Amino acid sequence: MSTMWQGCLPHTDYFEMRSSGGHDYGVWVTTPPGYDPAAAQAPVVYVLDGNWAVGMTAPLIVTQLDPMQSIQPYVQVSVGYAGEEAEHWSRLRNRDLVPPGEPIAQEYLDAVEMGIETGTMTREQADAYLAELSDSRADVFLDFLTDDLHPRIERDYGTAPSGHGLFGYSYGGLFSLYAWLTKSTFFESIGAGSPGIVNADSQVFARLQAMGDTLPATKLHVTFNDRELLGELAVYQNLAKNAATFLHRLTSRSGSVTSALMHETHVTGLQASFLSYLRTCRAQ
Repeated sequence: MSTMWQGCLPHTDYFEMRSSGGHDYGVWVTTPPGYDPAAAQAPVVYVLDGNWAVGMTAPLIVTQLDPMQSIQPYVQVSVGYAGEEAEHWSRLRNRDLVPPGEPIAQEYLDAVEMGIETGTMTREQADAYLAELSDSRADVFLDFLTDDLHPRIERDYGTAPSGHGLFGYSYGGLFSLYAWLTKSTFFESIGAGSPGIVNADSQVFARLQAMGDTLPATKLHVTFNDRELLGELAVYQNLAKNAATFLHRLTSRSGSVTSALMHETHVTGLQASFLSYLRTCRAQ
């Protein structure tokens, strides 16, 4: 395994892996200080958008040593993109994190057009960005995490057989909701930070309705940001309103669901949301 992250991210290994579907991923594995895979048997917390999120979330593994509020031991596995694809992580995540058949909201298209007007992306980049949404495959990516990647993590790091977690933010949060709604028993807890429910006709609402009155036993923690709801950008206003609507539709059903309001923007909310997930779902 590469030691390229030692020093920058202590106790972190990095490797690259090709999925059974032929896609290449970069994987950062962060272990607690003094972790002994032969004896520790800690569960795994999978964190999405590794190219962006690993630097803000992996250092929080020290919360396991916090004497005032300690967190259950866990091994963090951050998953992103490798090689030349790492440069294009912001569009490739559309393919992997968005549920199949997810509609594209007009407000989202408007936000992409704004990016072109402000010079943050070219027309070619915008077209490629939207193209990934036309064939989104969150189902395939979920299978990669559980069926391809996890057996390797379990083998190489001696992780526990159960108690695993998942955390995603933005479209990663949408993926987290999708994974929760599949009723998979692989994860014991799931964190959905500012989930990217941009469209009121999102697949997560249809899946929730089809589920009926009984919710999954898996713990779900949802956060969203007040500055999204109160800001001027329609795409973020809709995202926050739809997240609140999703939570409201859970109130009449049984299940282990918690939520928190962050005092952040969409960009600054990732770390606060992850910490909220740790405190709520993984506290000792």
